[in-house]
Amino acid sequence: MEKQDVLKGCIDKDVKFVNLQFTDLTGAVKAVTIPTSKLEPGIDAGVWFDGSSIEGFTRIAESDMYLVPDLNTFAVLPWSNGEAETITARLICDIYMPDGSPFAGDPRAILKQQMARAREMGYEFNTGPELEFFLLSRSDSGLEVLPHDRAGYFDLTADKAAEVRKQMTSALKEMNIDVEALHHEVAFGQHEIDFRFADALTTADNATTLKYVVKTVAIQNGLIATFMPKPFAGINGSGMHVHQSLFSGEANAFFDKTGPYMLSKAAQQFIAGQLHYVRQFAAITNPLVNSYKRLLPGYEAPVYIAWGQVNRSALIRIPSYTAGRETSVRAELRSPDPSCNIYLAFAVMLAAGLEGIEGGMKPPEPIEENIYELSPEEVQNYHIDSLPGSLLVALDEMEGSKLMRDVLGAHTFQLYLRAKRAEWNEYAAHVSNWERERYAELY
Repeated sequence: MEKQDVLKGCIDKDVKFVNLQFTDLTGAVKAVTIPTSKLEPGIDAGVWFDGSSIEGFTRIAESDMYLVPDLNTFAVLPWSNGEAETITARLICDIYMPDGSPFAGDPRAILKQQMARAREMGYEFNTGPELEFFLLSRSDSGLEVLPHDRAGYFDLTADKAAEVRKQMTSALKEMNIDVEALHHEVAFGQHEIDFRFADALTTADNATTLKYVVKTVAIQNGLIATFMPKPFAGINGSGMHVHQSLFSGEANAFFDKTGPYMLSKAAQQFIAGQLHYVRQFAAITNPLVNSYKRLLPGYEAPVYIAWGQVNRSALIRIPSYTAGRETSVRAELRSPDPSCNIYLAFAVMLAAGLEGIEGGMKPPEPIEENIYELSPEEVQNYHIDSLPGSLLVALDEMEGSKLMRDVLGAHTFQLYLRAKRAEWNEYAAHVSNWERERYAELY
């Protein structure tokens, strides 16, 4: 999209304000709002802001930065329609330093660097994430799943949640996101809205927009939408399964009709790389203390580092091939959750896969048995490792990883570790109701 297209779009839609959006280190959406009269100079010269107050950005002495809008991300916020004086559009931005260089700590820039590396190898990285979320209501006793929602996977209902999902989908379509399906998930109060796959940068923009839209529409309905990985014990948590493929031009570089599961040699090497490095990038794809309470056996979340096709206990699953649909051959990484910074998650996932290709890695034999039903001896005989069991372990793995340091850059690498270790230390020092109930009268 060109500048004149964006300016004309503002006139046609009677836009009064524009949100210039970006994400901080945690993936939270930040924005500065400008009147449309300031949009053209903002496009031409950028919009300056103080980066020292943004999580994971710069020190006070390095605070000046500016935003450069990506014009292809122009969209009018649906909930501002009809409010003539407050109609607002948004543009997602890249972050630059005063000397004109990209800011090394911009999550979008970190993903772009890895995508450029892939292109140098002849590949375009495509992704299609499935973001699960819960709809909650607030009562006197705290947060609860949406009242009357006792539905399960793909259940057809006519309750409030079904209507709210449709409102969310309509809003996403107005923001140029191609929604393919919406449905109830396995757990009470749990939902999913899927959109079409695209290159990783476009997908990360769309996924970040989806989270923003889902939360906003929920609030408009007096509800709370949460992408927290495990809001309730005893039921499934929310994951972000990511379907991945590499394309060379119009051809799917993951497809080879003679390969196992129709996978090319490059696809197998990509999978091998992710299996090899997953413990090192888990702190990025599963960034919360709470993330590791989802990664438990019995709740459709992966625990073991293995791959296969029919095996849904595996970390990487290969969806079944349909004749004539070579472009759909892909690998589904099932460990990430939707609390992550999606730009950083895609960057480390891609980097791990490319390391596998460049290093000529070979994946272990696929496992089609339900790993949860194997004995400890059988798991050991298969040489199956497991994901980190806590954020602390994941951070230790990340800290010792040269690949993660190279992908994130020294700036982001250190700040991320510092922020997440502070989160873990706060959690470790917290005394919970569970501890009081279990120990207070016994000891």
